[in-house]
Amino acid sequence: MPASSAPQVEPDQEFGEPRWPIGLAILAYVAITLVLRLAQPRTVSLGPHWLVAGIEIGLFLALIAANPARISRRHRWLRRVAVILIILLVLVALAYTGKLVSDLIHGSKVTESADSLLASGALIWVGNCLVFSLLYWELDSGGPRARFLHEHEYPDFAFTQQQNPELAPPNWRPRYLDYLVLGLTTNTAFSPTDVLPMARWAKLTMALQSLISLLVVAFVIARAVNVFK
Repeated sequence: MPASSAPQVEPDQEFGEPRWPIGLAILAYVAITLVLRLAQPRTVSLGPHWLVAGIEIGLFLALIAANPARISRRHRWLRRVAVILIILLVLVALAYTGKLVSDLIHGSKVTESADSLLASGALIWVGNCLVFSLLYWELDSGGPRARFLHEHEYPDFAFTQQQNPELAPPNWRPRYLDYLVLGLTTNTAFSPTDVLPMARWAKLTMALQSLISLLVVAFVIARAVNVFK
């Protein structure tokens, strides 16, 4: 977009993307994790049960540290902390998926119970959707603040409104809920749907998310059907 059409803002001016959808999504997943852990204590686990919830709460605190209502005046160190925590959650999702597949191949107490198996699969699948949506939101075109300031000439993801600007208000930009839907559709379709990855990192990341989701769905459903029988 030409520089003349970009919004004229001061470096610390608020630009109006609320944090509450992100915080709500993280807290909802923490609640789901704790409920399923209590209901099915034999779900797949790596290390202490509080590990993932601890990382998620740390991410939640990092995202709201500067301003609990809007994303503004974000210091670089806060963004670095958030990105590191999100990457840790991606690694945890990979580790959980590998552990679940290993248990399904070699057998374990988790795979002997359909309830525990489905609970483990649900935790990984929902966590996969949330973690990758946060990663897309934080990295696309340099992050939410950079997107508002149009610091990147080309987007890493092409949303429908960007491809067809006549269908959207002027200066439309994606917000977290758009990336949450992107994470959900990638989890369910195993491929891009209405949002196209343009940058190589975006294509590889979506491919990784699709692979994790496919492994979880295919292995868990197949094993659960056998257990029910």
